[in-house]
Amino acid sequence: MNSSRRQVLKTSGALLLGGGLSLPALSQSTKAAAGARVVLLGQSVPLTGAAGEIGLAFAAGSRLAVGEFNERNAASGLQLKLLQLDDGYDATRAAANARTLLGADKADMLFGFVGTASSDAGASVAAQQGNLLFAPFAAADSLREASHPNVFHVRPGMIDEALKIVRQCATVGQTRIALVGDDDAMGRAGLAAVQQAVTELKVPPLVATAMVPMGGDKLDAALKTVLQQTPQAIVLVSLSGTTANAIRKLRKSGYTGSFMAFSIVGIDPLYAELGKDIGGIVISQVVPSPRPSAIPIVKEYRAAVDNSDQTPSYEGLEGFIAAKVVGEAVRRAGRSFTTASLQRVMTAMTDYDVGGFRINLRPGLRDPSRNIDLISISADGRVLR
Repeated sequence: MNSSRRQVLKTSGALLLGGGLSLPALSQSTKAAAGARVVLLGQSVPLTGAAGEIGLAFAAGSRLAVGEFNERNAASGLQLKLLQLDDGYDATRAAANARTLLGADKADMLFGFVGTASSDAGASVAAQQGNLLFAPFAAADSLREASHPNVFHVRPGMIDEALKIVRQCATVGQTRIALVGDDDAMGRAGLAAVQQAVTELKVPPLVATAMVPMGGDKLDAALKTVLQQTPQAIVLVSLSGTTANAIRKLRKSGYTGSFMAFSIVGIDPLYAELGKDIGGIVISQVVPSPRPSAIPIVKEYRAAVDNSDQTPSYEGLEGFIAAKVVGEAVRRAGRSFTTASLQRVMTAMTDYDVGGFRINLRPGLRDPSRNIDLISISADGRVLR
C-alpha cells in the first residue's frame, strides 16, 4: 500500500469503528455553521483487502473535493459530509454498510461504492429504501439500464472500455483475442462487455476464455489452455494480483503477444506488483491523466493534492471528479431537496462540464462520445500514450 495514502487517513483523524473506517467529512478549515444544511454521503469502499489500494485512492480523492466544496459554500449554509466505511472488497459487508449508512446514519444518498459486486449490493439496498447510488466504481453495465433509474454513473461503462480495447486490437491486425479474468462479478461483467464489443465491431469471437478464482491454484492450467489457442492479444479483466501473476507466467512461457487491461486493475498497485515487468502493458483509462496538465479539473485536483499528504493517481482524480459532480447536483437541487427532486436534477445533468471533462448522468443511456485513453507503462513506470 502506498504509504502516503496510509498517512492521509492518519492525519485526517480517521477513527476505526468496528469493521469500518469512519472518516470525518467536513474540511479541517471549515465547520458547518449553525443551521447549515449538511448533506451526508454514505460510502462503502475497500480500504483494506484485494482492492484496498484502489479504494484508498478513490476515497482520498473524494475527500479532497468534499473539503473544497465546503470551503466554497461555507457562507451559503450548504455543506457535504462524507462517511466512509471499509468493506474489504466484500459484497456482503458492502450491503451491510449500505443498510447502516441509510438507516442508522441517515445518509442522504449512497456514494462511490467500489467493486462490481459491491456496487450491485449498494444499488439493491438503495432501491429497496427509495434512495440513490451515485458514482459506483467498476459497476456492471447492467446497472446502466433504464431499470435502475436510481443509479447515476460518472465513469463510462465496461462496454465503452471494451470497445476501445477491441477496436485497438483490430486496428493493428490482432484478430485472435483471448481473455483472462477473475472469476467474480467484475470478471464476468468484463467478459460480457468484451463479448458484446466483439459482436458490435464484427471481429472474430474470442479464441479462448479463462476465468480464474482469486487466490486459487488454477491459474497455470487456465493459462496453458489459453496459450494453446495462440492468441495475438490477451485482455485482462482482473485486479492487480491476478493480472501480475498472469503476465509473469505468460512471459515466462515465451508468450510475446500484447496485454490489454481494464482501468479497474489500477496502475499503482499493478506497478507495485510488477515493477519493471510492467513495460509494454496497455491499460484503458476513463479519466484524464493526473500528470500536470492544462485541463482545468486536473489542475484543480493537483492543487488540492499539493496541499495534502496524497500523491496524484487516476483513481484519486476519479474520486475527486465524482465528489465534485455530486456537490454540483446538490447545489442545483438546493437546501430543501428531497430524494425525488435530487434525482430529477441528476437526470437532467446530461452534459455537465466539470473542468474540461464532460459528464452525462442520465440513467439508461450509453454515451459513446466519452473519451477513453489507452496508455502503456514503461519499465521505469512512466505513463506513455
